[in-house]
Amino acid sequence: MTQRVVLEYLHPWTNSAGFFVASHQGWFTDGGLDVELSVADPSRGDSLAYLSRHEADFAVFPSNRLLVRRSRHQPLKAVASINHRAMETILTTRRTGITRPRELEGRRLALNPTPRGLAMVQHLIEADGGDFSRVELVNSGARELLADDVQAGEVDATFGNYWAWDALLGHLPVEERVVLPVDTIGAPPYHSYLLGTQTSTIERNPVLVRTLVGIVERGYRAARDEPALALEAFERYVPYFSRELLRTSLDLITPTWFHDGAWGHVRAELVKPYAEWLGSYGILPENFDWEASYTNEFLPVGVG
Repeated sequence: MTQRVVLEYLHPWTNSAGFFVASHQGWFTDGGLDVELSVADPSRGDSLAYLSRHEADFAVFPSNRLLVRRSRHQPLKAVASINHRAMETILTTRRTGITRPRELEGRRLALNPTPRGLAMVQHLIEADGGDFSRVELVNSGARELLADDVQAGEVDATFGNYWAWDALLGHLPVEERVVLPVDTIGAPPYHSYLLGTQTSTIERNPVLVRTLVGIVERGYRAARDEPALALEAFERYVPYFSRELLRTSLDLITPTWFHDGAWGHVRAELVKPYAEWLGSYGILPENFDWEASYTNEFLPVGVG
């Protein structure tokens, strides 16, 4: 029986290197699994939508989306972390003169105006002493504007680009870009992405969960220790991006996969403040049980 894993983005990218390496090296097959790596069709929802409909066995997803679904009593649970840092940025260019969040006052900021996205931008601007109400918000939907678009005058800045991916795209010279990672300008700490499954899968087939998590952990360690394996795997999954871009992105994102040398641990010090922050903006209910949203019991033991 095939185990379907729905990845986190509209297309494969470097953050999924551990899955790509494990698949390309045949480690899933060696472990007795028949894994299909796929991405979500946006017209049918994100990776968690697939998971909640039992159209996927595992999924990679933003931690805030899991917490929201958990607050609605959906039986989903994280079984490993992918990133220990926030990936998002406020992206602009030297031409605009913007160097910090409060300087967005009176300027045009593009973003996908989700409740969480709006809350994050408001928080960052107000934490820097700015007036959020004075920012002109531009609805860019799912489109991630690039530095090239900002330089062309389409907007003055954009929120949501990842410092290890979208912020690298385009033709504008790096020295002309201004990249402000949210976790350096006042955002609460959080895991950008988690790996999870249905609670029924955990209860019914814990061996499957443990086996898959162990193989994925092996894939991420190999991508870190032997980047050439990741670049080779990328030739299969993302051949339409240059090796230079993939190598640069991989160099940036690899450290986010580990904390104190360990892969996969979902950390209370990243989940608790984020859940409380989401609650302060009404995105999560009061007294939300964030501790029940994850488990670390399936992580490999004794691997440092």
